[in-house]
Amino acid sequence: MTEFRKVFDTIPEQFDKYRPRYSPELFTNLIEYAQIGPGKSVLELGPGTGQATEPILKTGCDYNAIELGENFYAKMNEKFGSYENFHIVNDDFITHNFGDMKFDMIYSAATIQWIPERVAFPKTFDLLKPGGVLAMMLLNGDYKTPNEELFDKIQKIYGEYYKPEKLYKDMKEPFDYLHAIDYGYVDFERRDFYGRREFNADDYVAYCGTHSDHLVIPEPYKTLFFEGLRKTVLENGNKVVFVDTYIVYLCRKPL
Repeated sequence: MTEFRKVFDTIPEQFDKYRPRYSPELFTNLIEYAQIGPGKSVLELGPGTGQATEPILKTGCDYNAIELGENFYAKMNEKFGSYENFHIVNDDFITHNFGDMKFDMIYSAATIQWIPERVAFPKTFDLLKPGGVLAMMLLNGDYKTPNEELFDKIQKIYGEYYKPEKLYKDMKEPFDYLHAIDYGYVDFERRDFYGRREFNADDYVAYCGTHSDHLVIPEPYKTLFFEGLRKTVLENGNKVVFVDTYIVYLCRKPL
């Protein structure tokens, strides 16, 4: 499993540029919900290159992160190391010993699902203070609704050349956010926020190249796949629009 969790770490600059940031409204809502600010301690799981870091860091909380990838760890230090309240370790959450540390909030942006839930939920539960919040973010990007004709043409490219060594769903163990309640969490809820992204052909291809299962497509299919995507978008207006839903699942450790 580790090799697939670390596949993103091979492209830190591309990942940093093209991976989506999350909705500002989501962070405003989350910070208010969890009452994050000075004097509060927060842990981010697998921050990548910081797509969901800065809004939390800027609250003045005691920000902590654990990042598996060496290159992502270096990028995080490069971007945020000047903040006095920024702390990060380069290690595996599954095996890391946090000692006596306890947190008011633990959060992840498209990360926790890479950790087996039999580890993720008990360990985060143990690391939270009573009443502490677990927040799990993910993004659903819809590019079919804005242009169904282009979507169908892109699917043909997938059908012809998308032949990864492993599918995304097979790279990790099954994970269900709702199962948090099976490990003692309470007040489980989902909150949705919305946004929009627009790519030209080159940027769309670069963005697709940050997906784990796309990165492990073997040659010659990999080159043919990305060339096919680029040509298809160029021939159809040179624009891909995503209507995004930013989802955050929230739950608490009981008081």
